[in-house]
Amino acid sequence: MRHILLAIAVVAAPTLMCAQDVGTWPQHALDRPQPPVVDPGPFTASARPPSDATILFGGVSLDKWRSAEKPDEAARWKVANGYMEVVPGSGGIATKQGFGDVQLHIEWATPTPPHGEGQERGNSGVFLMGMYEVQVLDSYRNKTYPDGQAGAVYGQYPPLVNASRPPGEWQAFDLVFRAPRFDARGGLLRPARMTVWHNGVLVQDNVTLTGPTAHTTRPPYAVHPDKLSLSLQDHGNPMRFRNVWVRPLP
Repeated sequence: MRHILLAIAVVAAPTLMCAQDVGTWPQHALDRPQPPVVDPGPFTASARPPSDATILFGGVSLDKWRSAEKPDEAARWKVANGYMEVVPGSGGIATKQGFGDVQLHIEWATPTPPHGEGQERGNSGVFLMGMYEVQVLDSYRNKTYPDGQAGAVYGQYPPLVNASRPPGEWQAFDLVFRAPRFDARGGLLRPARMTVWHNGVLVQDNVTLTGPTAHTTRPPYAVHPDKLSLSLQDHGNPMRFRNVWVRPLP
């Protein structure tokens, strides 16, 4: 059903299928037009991961994860009731296994009742290769700069629409990430690209990343290995994640 819904979302939104570009707006501009709000409907039961998926978190253990800041240390997030929860101040977590081109599914929920405003409410991030971020945020009736709301490629591309559910409700990202390619001398052959569905709604349409994502800056590409850890951010909010799997792509 999830795959059918993703196909419907693409077909049913032709006006959103135009090519996206970074544009001329300053990074993190608060006066940039806000993406239109779309009601994605209620969360349905999680589908079983595909048979060829690598399960990164199935609700029981963090044995596939480690500390992002201290690779030799175990991940210190809480595991309960089938989800993992950020322990604020414990640091981000990263997969022990490295990945390049992938299809990723991850479900997440922001705290309820909500606390704070803008970037201080339900903030985290999914970092492909530890450096290319899709923003996780409570963007339900919570205004912030568009290139930093839920579903944004942080600091580069606002989502096409705001498909957020209310705080406390489960949400999902499904994405396809194509890693950058470098030549033998470290020159960029092909930039990274990303397509993202938020709650079954297309929010990033095969966008070309300008380089690693960062706050208040857009760093250039620098040569790195073909496979690196996927990481999740500790931004000081008790975010919850579950049903995390990837499919390495050819």
